[in-house]
Amino acid sequence: MSLVSIEFLIEGAISGNLVSFPTDTVPALAARPDRADLIFQAKGRSQDKPVILMGANAKYLWPYVCGSDEELQLWQGVAKEHWPGPLTLVLPASVMVPRVMNPVEGTTIGVRVPNCDIAREIMAKTGPLATTSANFSGQPTLEGMVEINSQFPDVLVLSLSQSQEMMLASGVPSTIVKWNGIAGWEILRQGAVKLKF
Repeated sequence: MSLVSIEFLIEGAISGNLVSFPTDTVPALAARPDRADLIFQAKGRSQDKPVILMGANAKYLWPYVCGSDEELQLWQGVAKEHWPGPLTLVLPASVMVPRVMNPVEGTTIGVRVPNCDIAREIMAKTGPLATTSANFSGQPTLEGMVEINSQFPDVLVLSLSQSQEMMLASGVPSTIVKWNGIAGWEILRQGAVKLKF
């Protein structure tokens, strides 16, 4: 596939194709949640490394998690403080999460709203997408759309100018924190957001 317009990419994602676009951290490889298996296949990704669910807005993500009213209030407070932004919350998954997103341990789901207008514009039309970094598993993250297009020829890659690309991504991955119930939050990966719990 060649580099495509945002309209073509949105249509492709809705139709179930694998797509790639920039975020505020590193470019994403993305698909509809029920087609997350395409991400694992394309990357050669181990089934025990779940993908995350990214959305244009927090309200689109809450139906995919389940917890008590108290927990939901607490999670929403953290999200309000850091979203849009480079913080991924790993929370108990609701029945809406397709098993292909987390094939080995299907009880949790990582959710995030990126601080990137283009990414949010895409997901406002497609709905939340299963995402991960655009690279082969174990290889360095690809940072340019042309580079991604070359390594993933079957993926619909968003066409951007070099100056647009440089303005968008920080290259620093998101911080990932997991909710462990009574034990509270656990930092799984320290990234762009520094948290103190």
